[in-house]
Amino acid sequence: METTETPQLVLFARGVIARLALWSTLRIAVQENWGGPDAKRKPTWIASMIVDSFEAESEQPDEQYIEEMLLQIMADEFEAVLEDDSAASVAKDIIGMWIETKEGKDNTVRKFEGLVDKIKGKRIEVKENVESDESDDEDWEDAEGEEDYVDDEDNNVPQLVEHHALQPGCRNAPVVDDDGFTLVQGKGKGRR
Repeated sequence: METTETPQLVLFARGVIARLALWSTLRIAVQENWGGPDAKRKPTWIASMIVDSFEAESEQPDEQYIEEMLLQIMADEFEAVLEDDSAASVAKDIIGMWIETKEGKDNTVRKFEGLVDKIKGKRIEVKENVESDESDDEDWEDAEGEEDYVDDEDNNVPQLVEHHALQPGCRNAPVVDDDGFTLVQGKGKGRR
């Protein structure tokens, strides 16, 4: 089935491309080559997938459909699992543009294209925030309100005895070597 591009569809496609170019999560993924060597081409491909879904579907896609599509594409193409609700914001803007462009309005598309012109050539500074699995485990335990178990017997730890305080020749005095270790002595005849 061959479709003809209407001026509204072309306008909508321009708007989708512009909105995706403003999406900082996608910009970072492309900038850092998370999508491999073809990362720079992927935003245009994503835009075409979105535009095609509006053109092909018998029912107009809603925000949730577009958001899920974006999340799936980011996971599949960039190995990025998003938890920041940015895909929902992008989906909302795309649905709004679809409604406007169907009415022949281009205000939102022009606004997004103007914003894209302002950020061209600018890089996003990426700060790596790496957390170990251990800190996640600790956070989970703290969040659950678990307290460390304290055994009362642990409080009765024997104190170290200075070896110079022992009196040589004392019958029950432990024998301490030069390194400060107490020697264990067997019981001989007459010793108890």
